[in-house]
Amino acid sequence: MKFRPASRADASSLAAISIEVWIGTYIRNGVNGFFADFALSEFTADRFETLLSDPRESVIVSENRDGIDGFVRVTQDRPAPEGVASDTEIRTLYVQPRHHGRGLGKALLAQGLGVAQARGAGSVWLQTLWDNTPALGFYRAQGFDIVGRTHFGIGDEAYPNEILLRRLDG
Repeated sequence: MKFRPASRADASSLAAISIEVWIGTYIRNGVNGFFADFALSEFTADRFETLLSDPRESVIVSENRDGIDGFVRVTQDRPAPEGVASDTEIRTLYVQPRHHGRGLGKALLAQGLGVAQARGAGSVWLQTLWDNTPALGFYRAQGFDIVGRTHFGIGDEAYPNEILLRRLDG
């Protein structure tokens, strides 16, 4: 496993991994236009290029001999939902499914937590779909606690997400 900060040259790879992981994780019964349109408009090279220029964003990639196989995105100054005292979010942690089970997600999360600590965060928060049992189990095993619920919106639709928090200062 080799980790490094993402560069603008990685934008198209980050977009491709995002589409792969997002559709594979959240679209369980067939792709329809509603979700396809969201994924294709949300996960673009242009959006990642813009994101990588934002000083509040940190993206660390995992790279193997053929290319990027996962990444973690940490966003600073992102207020958590009401009642959660943190402004640093693990916004994305994506690993290509064929690389699951090798410790890559855990290692990427450690990289992201290191970024948050280096930036002075005392805790980090994240959100995941309420019934994404594998993700919830993973984050709980990494020291996160469920502290609330929010909703992820796509258009006029809202999907319940669990809010998880991990303290970094002790």
